[in-house]
Amino acid sequence: MDRISRSIQNKKQNKIVLTQIQPSANSMREGEELLYNHPNGMLVRYRKQNGRLWSSNMTDNGNMLVDKKLTVGALEYKNSFVHYKTFIHNFEEDIRAGKYYLPFAGTGEQSSMDESTSGFIAPYTMTLKKIMLRCDDLNASDDIVIRVERQDDDANEDVVATATYDVSEAGAISNYNNFELHTSDFDNSPTIIAGKKAGISIQANSDVTDSTAHFWITSVWKTYIEI
Repeated sequence: MDRISRSIQNKKQNKIVLTQIQPSANSMREGEELLYNHPNGMLVRYRKQNGRLWSSNMTDNGNMLVDKKLTVGALEYKNSFVHYKTFIHNFEEDIRAGKYYLPFAGTGEQSSMDESTSGFIAPYTMTLKKIMLRCDDLNASDDIVIRVERQDDDANEDVVATATYDVSEAGAISNYNNFELHTSDFDNSPTIIAGKKAGISIQANSDVTDSTAHFWITSVWKTYIEI
């Protein structure tokens, strides 16, 4: 081997071994480095240094995953992110078999979405993740139907998705006890497209309160924010 070839050989970095088993501090020697194809799709580089196992993630598409806590001094979004938005829909009413629209402002339920308090214009595309309800004075326990509705460029309410709290399957609704519905409980995706007017209606299958009762209702929406 000539002088130039030896120089190149001495400067070449040794190839890091690719392992099929996720490394641990006990399985590696001090100073050893390994590569591992993580199930999350990233290539992870491990190094044992001073008895501790260090790692750095590599990606081929720009996506990154953080398995544990992420701490930053300042955080600025340049493009898009997902945020969870909570609405309070508390009201007081004698719920019968009719349909009631939950308030998004104030504490007054309405019989339609054509009221300033019974709907909102979705600033971004939003999906209902969970809605929780409790009442202080129920006369009976019966199925409760929750509908996510929207109005397009008119005054007509269009049902986007429907979910039913079925007491025969989920259990009776009792005073001061929570019941809740999730995205998977709806017959369609409870998603409102950005720019549409949205609302939530509630309807019992019978007269579940024999007088005016307090209802506490909270909804959580997954919001896809585009900057």
